[in-house]
Amino acid sequence: MTFELECSAFSHGAPIPKKFTSEGEDVSPPLLWRGVPEGTRELALICDDPDAPTPEPWVHWVLYGLSADVTQLPEGLPDAVELRSPVAARQGLNSWPSGQVDGYRGPEPPRGHGVHHYHFRLYALDAPLGLKPGIDKKALLAAMSGHCLGEAEWIGTYER
Repeated sequence: MTFELECSAFSHGAPIPKKFTSEGEDVSPPLLWRGVPEGTRELALICDDPDAPTPEPWVHWVLYGLSADVTQLPEGLPDAVELRSPVAARQGLNSWPSGQVDGYRGPEPPRGHGVHHYHFRLYALDAPLGLKPGIDKKALLAAMSGHCLGEAEWIGTYER
């Protein structure tokens, strides 16, 4: 079985509903997956926007320490760095310099900048990483190096 990620709130490659953006409720979308590679011990998720007018993709969500037996994330996860419910996981820093800087923050591309693509990537890891809460994408990617058994992706778009 292929490792697959999907979102019930929008189709792959389609616009992300306003509810999941800064212009709406700014809640995380529901995600589900199947076909987790054999030997997976932990899952991690990164959502970023490579179309942002910044040197690096703009980070919208960093989530890690998710048990390999979890198969979905419900809509509207809390923005705490340490989650216990509805799933146990840790969340890291997004790219915002102020306000809510950890957990999910939805699309907010510059007005008139065109369509932006939001890449939700789920990583299957062969070992628990044991990372502290509140790290950034760069630190997560460095810790995952050499531990990735598979990657699944879902892309949504948004334009203001």
